Amino acid sequence: MKELHNSDAKDFALAAARLAEANHCRDIMVLDLRGISPATDYFVIATGTSDRQMRTVADEVSEAGRGSGFPRFGRAGYDQGRWILLDFVSVVVHLFDSEYREYYDLDLLWGDAKRIDY
Repeated sequence: MKELHNSDAKDFALAAARLAEANHCRDIMVLDLRGISPATDYFVIATGTSDRQMRTVADEVSEAGRGSGFPRFGRAGYDQGRWILLDFVSVVVHLFDSEYREYYDLDLLWGDAKRIDY
């Protein structure tokens, strides 16, 4: 696998956000966690409207990751469809239903992270 630069990770995070938007997710945000999180560089957080829609977004983001040199390292919550986590190592995508998004409130937890316009 080619060595990925931070600009590649940022570009992939932005592409994931645009895919979520194209599939009608709401409240999408991209957080720059460089220097804040030892685990990843970017979070993409979005709220879905149904479990089916969230799985579709997860599938499309995973496919885009493979095509961009970001194979998915892990996935959780796909079957339940309430909070789907896609781990691409330097980019982590969180797809929530509205109840889980409010409960876990990653927006507040990572409130000191820089938000990136996509």
